[in-house]
Amino acid sequence: MKRECCPLCLRAKSACICHLFTEITNDIHVVVLQHPAEVKQTKGTITLLANSLVNCTVIIGEVFKENAELATILSLYENEIALLYPSENAKTLTNEMVKCDKVLNSIKCIILIDGTWKKSYKMYMLNDFLHDIPHLTLPENIQGKYHIRKTQKAQALSSLEACVYALSSIEANSNKYKPLLNRFSQFNDFQLLFRQGH
Repeated sequence: MKRECCPLCLRAKSACICHLFTEITNDIHVVVLQHPAEVKQTKGTITLLANSLVNCTVIIGEVFKENAELATILSLYENEIALLYPSENAKTLTNEMVKCDKVLNSIKCIILIDGTWKKSYKMYMLNDFLHDIPHLTLPENIQGKYHIRKTQKAQALSSLEACVYALSSIEANSNKYKPLLNRFSQFNDFQLLFRQGH
């Protein structure tokens, strides 16, 4: 018998996470390029992120060169857009950097790649246009709280955490996003209940 799913979060009704959504009006538009394999991942955090941030667009795929929706967004923001990705040329988001860097002060949109490290790298390489916009990365001292997905990377953050920390830095307002981080902690606990068989 097929399980009944929630039409909003697309999870089984028993695992619905809609009660964790918390509306936050982010000043910086967030665009998530999501690998198709992540869409139905119950451990994925983009559903919680996208249904909590007012200004968030999720585009699913691997190659986006001919994606009309993304092309419109890139055209709209032009030189006011950045990619959150730890490339060799990425600028580290620190309070000092945000205060004095002209590029950071002009950002109105950030792009995230949502996938495993391997898939994210492949998506980055397949989409040359991502190489030509400013890249941002987070400080190495941020400790993630994403306990439900194992990774070999030290200090690995979920897509939600990375996005929230980036928005907090660029908008210089960490308190604004604390409710979402709290809901993320609840999301972790909720998922662990299913893993433990409760």
